[in-house]
Amino acid sequence: MKRALLSMIFVLAAVVGWSQDIMGKWVTEAGDAHVEIYQQGDKVNGKIVWLKQGPETKDKHNPDAKLQERKLMGVHILSGLSKKKDKWEGGKIYNPKNGKTYKCAIWLDGQNLKVRGYLGPFYETQVWKRAK
Repeated sequence: MKRALLSMIFVLAAVVGWSQDIMGKWVTEAGDAHVEIYQQGDKVNGKIVWLKQGPETKDKHNPDAKLQERKLMGVHILSGLSKKKDKWEGGKIYNPKNGKTYKCAIWLDGQNLKVRGYLGPFYETQVWKRAK
């Protein structure tokens, strides 16, 4: 009986821990892309793994003319985030819709991921949902 109870406690702890983890695939607020967030060393990054417009979609708004013909699939749009308390900060986010890169912070809010891009004192926050 003790073994069964301990097993249930460990399973429950694992499920709760996973649900609070930012790693995995997330659907952007507009629903037009999925971003896979993963850890690399002590940093967190995220890359595009699905696009509503299809895998051949190009990075046409990139300010670097040489990169405008690259496919967006696989592009790292989140990079260099470090955990600080309940947030991951100090990194960058690339917005392929306008070709600009911003400072970034992300954090969990319940089951949602808040993604905030900063430009000086101004910011915009999006809510991403976990992909199924």
